[in-house]
Amino acid sequence: MIVNLHELGWEVIYHRAHALLAAEIAGHWDPKLRPQRWLQTIAAISHHDDLEKEWEGNHLTEAGGPLDFTLTKETDVGKLWELAQNSRYRGRWVAMLISMHLSFLCEGKRGESPELDNFLDEQLQHQEQWRKELNITKDEAAQAYAFFQWCDRLSLILCNHVLPADARALEIACGPDGNRYDVIERRDGNVTVKPWPFLEEQFTVNVEACYLHQLKFDSNAELSQALQTAPIKTLEWTFAH
Repeated sequence: MIVNLHELGWEVIYHRAHALLAAEIAGHWDPKLRPQRWLQTIAAISHHDDLEKEWEGNHLTEAGGPLDFTLTKETDVGKLWELAQNSRYRGRWVAMLISMHLSFLCEGKRGESPELDNFLDEQLQHQEQWRKELNITKDEAAQAYAFFQWCDRLSLILCNHVLPADARALEIACGPDGNRYDVIERRDGNVTVKPWPFLEEQFTVNVEACYLHQLKFDSNAELSQALQTAPIKTLEWTFAH
């Protein structure tokens, strides 16, 4: 989960909600710039964080606060394998993109354990196999994944509330066209992206967040119960060219 400090406690955004926001952003992309199998790519974006189950396992810091995903140190290869396996049920294109995302997230941890190394090797083999079966080149797959990663990154920027003040630019990532894109929160409160990659001149996206007024929890069960009964607020961002 994504955890932000709030004036009255904690703001929590579920990872699946963040993934849905990323897919919503993808849905506004200019048709002329869309990668192959656009709708299947959106499905991959929407489901890429399905392994995150805030109601299972440990989600507390040592101090008893809700655990932000960036503070998780251990790599649960079993969960990664489960996500990679389950993605196959949506087809090879979705499975390939999610596999590429897992490679992107975990290749830097190679050498951490033989189990993880075997998993990473297996993903590279699957990606090569699926490219052949789908009759696409490595560059075409990379272009689709760049779109995937771009939308994921922009969603995280919004969910983490890290848009710079004073209308300063923040790099999102390189898009599927290889160009750098920046996001800016304008002085009127709207958000813009340069260069503008979307179909509409203006649109609004949103995500739901839970609010916890309790700062410390004695157990994961207590945190889970608090999340289920926590007030929910819809966060919105209006993008304008």
